[in-house]
Amino acid sequence: MTLSEMMNLQAVQETEAQGEAAARLPAHEVVYRALRERVLFGQFEPGQAITIQGLVAELGAGMTPVREALRRMMAEGALEFRGNRRISVPVLGPEDVEELRFARLALEPELARRACRKATTADISALEEADTHLDEAIRRGNVHDYLVQNHHFHARLNHVADAPILAGIVEGLWLRFGPSLRVVCGQFGTRNLPDMHKDLIGAMKARDADMAAAAMVGDLNQGMDMIAQSL
Repeated sequence: MTLSEMMNLQAVQETEAQGEAAARLPAHEVVYRALRERVLFGQFEPGQAITIQGLVAELGAGMTPVREALRRMMAEGALEFRGNRRISVPVLGPEDVEELRFARLALEPELARRACRKATTADISALEEADTHLDEAIRRGNVHDYLVQNHHFHARLNHVADAPILAGIVEGLWLRFGPSLRVVCGQFGTRNLPDMHKDLIGAMKARDADMAAAAMVGDLNQGMDMIAQSL
């Protein structure tokens, strides 16, 4: 089986598992997660208006769970109320990018340190697999898969760190710059988006927590620099 076929099989299995899990969730949670993914992976552009009626039609959901999902997303800063009953995806300015950079630098290197100390051999193998899928998305120039796999790598790392408060804050930050990262992919292409995932994995194999933190600093600065350049 080729790598591409393996990725397709994994995607099908994950989709089936997510579908089964979603069937057990209340409607408002299903809608929230669907909306969250659309924002996180840049399916809505910065400045794009989001309407209740549009989401009801797109998601096949009722107005009440859609309203609840929108309220949650606005509370998290992932969407904003613009007056005149208009909800939209925030447009980042230079100061916003620097605030996000500051917050990420304060948290994500520490998560990398903790993950390095706690990771098992299986955890490191899972990160290597995620990075392989990311490389394949880059090779194919698939922007959506790139964004999904890049987030999956970081989310997996944060899970290994076993610091749910820090990881929860970081996840909220990712919601704020996800749409802008999609813009970056459109401007520069996936092949021109460097990362330091392999350096990070190497540091974890060596059990060097400081090296892992340094790799994370380099990785996120590269990403935030690209977002700043795209403004």
